[in-house]
Amino acid sequence: MSVALFEPYTLRSLTIPNRVWMAPMDQYSAEPSGPDAGVPNDWHFAHYAARATGGTGLILVEATAVSPEGRISPADLGIWNDTQARALSRIARFLKEHGTVPGIQLGHGGRKASTKRPWEGRGPVGPGEHGWQPVGPSPVPFAEDHPVPTELTAEQIAEIPGQFAEAARRARGAGFEVVEVHGAHGYLISSFLSPYANRRTDAYGGSFENRTRLALDVVDAIRGAWPEELPVFFKISATDWLEDAGWTADDTVRFARLLREHGVDLLDVSSGGNGGPADIPVGPGYQVPFAARVKAETGLPVAAVGLITESGQAEKIVANGEADAVLLGRELLRDASWARRAARELGAVTHAPVPYAWAI
Repeated sequence: MSVALFEPYTLRSLTIPNRVWMAPMDQYSAEPSGPDAGVPNDWHFAHYAARATGGTGLILVEATAVSPEGRISPADLGIWNDTQARALSRIARFLKEHGTVPGIQLGHGGRKASTKRPWEGRGPVGPGEHGWQPVGPSPVPFAEDHPVPTELTAEQIAEIPGQFAEAARRARGAGFEVVEVHGAHGYLISSFLSPYANRRTDAYGGSFENRTRLALDVVDAIRGAWPEELPVFFKISATDWLEDAGWTADDTVRFARLLREHGVDLLDVSSGGNGGPADIPVGPGYQVPFAARVKAETGLPVAAVGLITESGQAEKIVANGEADAVLLGRELLRDASWARRAARELGAVTHAPVPYAWAI
């Protein structure tokens, strides 16, 4: 019996061994300053290696900042220098050697940058805690306890695509085979997309075309720096969950068509995160319909995320054509070998290291 969740999947020249993929999840575990700022350490290596040996088909390394001020917290990973890229190459190499496709998410925290690690409480950190002044499309803070971001000038915005392109070059040099643009959850690119966070009146604000300009410029810059034969993903918040005030599911479908024209190969479909009085109906698979709609209306491949926890649930999503793959987050934190367990439950086979072969 064929099990859709464990069928290989090909994008451009790259074949991913199964449809169980790991979503980018910040570990907030790098040094905040000094020569090792943003550099992955033994924690990061062990974290990703465990999910690779657990049979995950593709691992997207957590949001990795394209500039120092692009980190979400001072303890985030970065890829703005060669020291960081060399350390990341160890992770990419191990993943590939053990049958997992190595991917990386590139991001910029924007108005949600310079924040505390979650276990230290929410809210911003100041200069005395290795913090900095966040930036955004407009002086609209993410929340009441967050600072008003500095509004980027048009000249500063024009520099951002180059930062993403240089990060993509380093990522490929480090051995990654998938690069994902973080355009979700209210971080910099997402905040430009959303009329809730973007109140500009210049070429980067106002109309749909203007609000999507930076995102498309970033995609174009990355596509120009990234090998033609390898895929580019884009992560999006399908809706801000803000009635008549933010980005909508209709906007996402319209934007997905543009992303496909600009060389994006797959849309990673999440939702929310831009702030405001959002009422989000969280439940098992609550974001899957957004992915399914994009796939049905645009033909762009999609990955579904959001409270996907059971093997049968994941299999149904892929088998029914609602998504081409599932991206697991917290469930893979709970169980690094979720993919191999799911394969057993569904009567399929997934890859495993030779020393683990007797457990398959």
